[in-house]
Amino acid sequence: MKIYTRTGDAGETSLFGGLRVSKGDPRVAAYGDVDELNAQLGFARANTADAEINTELLQLQRDLFALGAQLADPAEKIASHVSKAVLRDGDVRRLEQLIDRLDAELPPLRHFILAGGSPCGAALHVARAVCRRAERGMVVLEPAVDPVLLQYINRLSDLLFVLARTVNQRAGAPETPW
Repeated sequence: MKIYTRTGDAGETSLFGGLRVSKGDPRVAAYGDVDELNAQLGFARANTADAEINTELLQLQRDLFALGAQLADPAEKIASHVSKAVLRDGDVRRLEQLIDRLDAELPPLRHFILAGGSPCGAALHVARAVCRRAERGMVVLEPAVDPVLLQYINRLSDLLFVLARTVNQRAGAPETPW
């Protein structure tokens, strides 16, 4: 299989099921933001030696592949073909549990903090900002996305903030107050 297909040379791409749309379509932009977020998490993984953080980020990358697949499927047919390409309520709860567990290790926030710290922490702060952009792109889609996807992406941005703080604390990188 060749890496290039030439099918997008005129500025169109296919959604799941074969529907052709403009590469400027809001749905394509939304799953493009999710893809960028996934790549940013890969960059964060490349910048950590913390096995626990690496494992959590790897799972988030897998989740984001599922999220992107669901965004590319406005007719919601993928679930019947690829079970790993579906996010569920349990995935949102998993993020909440991880947030709670990691947040318990951190000193309470008493002020806003500036993004930065260790290379992995800084990468996670960038990922959080990309995640918020992906969320903004998802809320305007028609047909509307499954509410679980919006809950997941909203919780994920919170988790990325907590992960950035956790990574920085474990690395001994101080937080810079605003």
